[in-house]
Amino acid sequence: MPLNRRTLIAASLSITFVLAPLTSVFAASPAPAKGEHGMVVTAQHLASEVGIDVLKRGGNAVDAAVAVGYALAVVYPNAGNIGGGGFMTIRFKDGKSTFLDFRERAPLAATKTMYLDKDGNPVKGASLDGYLAVGVPGSVAGFEMAREKYGKLSRQDLMAPAIGYAKDGFILNQGDAASFAGSADRLA
Repeated sequence: MPLNRRTLIAASLSITFVLAPLTSVFAASPAPAKGEHGMVVTAQHLASEVGIDVLKRGGNAVDAAVAVGYALAVVYPNAGNIGGGGFMTIRFKDGKSTFLDFRERAPLAATKTMYLDKDGNPVKGASLDGYLAVGVPGSVAGFEMAREKYGKLSRQDLMAPAIGYAKDGFILNQGDAASFAGSADRLA
């Protein structure tokens, strides 16, 4: 069935009206970033800037990762925190890699029966809520192990941006503000 002029115009206008709103979405999106000698990507732009600055000052990728870890603890506590733990994979210039595991650990006083009642049955939720659910954080020890063994810059240099944000403050993005507002009762 051949298309007549009226059908072509209607189809063209329909496509235009469907695609037109998308152009503003694409226009509002940041341009793709490119890096020649390194790149830092995080969930929070301030932490990314911290990592980039470390690289510009002569730090290596491990230094940038450690500084970003400390910065995220301040500017994006949902993703980064010094009360948790993590993993780090490091690839060296020669192609070899190493892996660091600095996840939370059970406290030294933990026992095999600490989540069981007097009859030996699991206590519902005991491993999830309350003082028995807390692990010993590994983030700071892991960051420091990585920095000491593979980094170039001092702890003070890498922590300074996070300390600055904690002391001087920073503007919360809308999502973080909503998260804090939604947790206000629990935080009070």
